[in-house]
Amino acid sequence: MWTTLHIFYFYEVIQMRSFNRTTVVTQFILVGFSSLGELQLLLFVIFLLLYLTILMANVTIMTVIRFSHTLHTPMYAFLFILSFSESCYTFVIIPQLLAHLLSATKTISFVACATQLFFFLGFACTNCFLIAVMGYDRYAAICHPLRYTLIMNKRLGLGLVSLSGLTGFLIALVATNLICDMPFCGPNKVNHYFCDMAPVIKLACTDTHVKELALFSLSILVIMVPFLLILISYGFIVNTILKIPSAEGKRKAFATCASHLTVVFVHYGCASIIYLRPKSKSASDKDQLVAVTYTVVTPLLNPLVYSLRNQEVKTALKRVIGMPIATKMS
Repeated sequence: MWTTLHIFYFYEVIQMRSFNRTTVVTQFILVGFSSLGELQLLLFVIFLLLYLTILMANVTIMTVIRFSHTLHTPMYAFLFILSFSESCYTFVIIPQLLAHLLSATKTISFVACATQLFFFLGFACTNCFLIAVMGYDRYAAICHPLRYTLIMNKRLGLGLVSLSGLTGFLIALVATNLICDMPFCGPNKVNHYFCDMAPVIKLACTDTHVKELALFSLSILVIMVPFLLILISYGFIVNTILKIPSAEGKRKAFATCASHLTVVFVHYGCASIIYLRPKSKSASDKDQLVAVTYTVVTPLLNPLVYSLRNQEVKTALKRVIGMPIATKMS
């Protein structure tokens, strides 16, 4: 999805843009869960176990899809890319969180903060677009089953994935530049456990209303536009399913969409709570709890939902690990 040249290019842009003439703050302090004192050790154990579970679950999903020929379809190709993107997404946030939970000093340099913000937003935006692409895939499969292989061909699939990644990281670059161009000359304590937009903007020593409005507009583009497209797709899907004469056919059709819809509402719901607010001053300590949901719980939910609620994935998993599969003989 992204070449090494692209990543180095964006990293260099962030480095060049992150220091302007009025910036005197060279590092931030990530307050995070400092107020919890000795409970941070318990949080370290919990987050470590969750992180290892996320990595193991996503690697399992990718391995099953890679080695099971029955899952070599556009739907599971998109799921493979989403699992990879989710793994990178958590890698940007959780390792540093774990280090800070064990450290008395919770500092991060200005450039490192900007870099973390860029990659966090890049993968987050990419995930939003990928989930929308998966919604379109379900629409094509259910509403146009006879033409599905013609509609969702390999060229279109690669194009949609590439467009999701390119658009996601371009939006991340714009948002990161908007924030890093602000002057930071006073407080340097970020009331969060990673560099997110609202907590960082609060530290800028200038009027931020115009840039906050621009960032709010980008949030609408990333969250609401894909979500509305998914709702439209599922409007057509439900209409098609209701026309199926048999109850069993309807049940199977709805079952194929249940996993995706679960991820959609959790993912976009949490993102809306945090980012669809025009003013950074509305950010509060409660945002950290919501942030845990979309940085830890959601990446864990995706592979679990798709594996536990999807019979094809469960069957393929049993084949990959060599377990006997019970088959029904009619």
